[in-house]
Amino acid sequence: MKIAILGPGCPRCRQTADAVREAVEQAGIEATIHKVEDIREIVRFKVLMTPAVAIDGLVRISGKVPTVEEVKALLADGGKT
Repeated sequence: MKIAILGPGCPRCRQTADAVREAVEQAGIEATIHKVEDIREIVRFKVLMTPAVAIDGLVRISGKVPTVEEVKALLADGGKT
């Protein structure tokens, strides 16, 4: 599973990255997590508000800092919810 954290590097983006890392660790799954801070690349995801989280190329969360539980729910569903 590939997870992208989309955002310019603001504190909310860092909080989102921390929540995603913790959720992945708690879920015990293998995932590649990377931060996308380049605005041109963020635009390619058609994200209007950051932070955002994309799982396997699909934006699943946008415009808010997710809780660890929200991310875990997405991970449990394979990022399809």
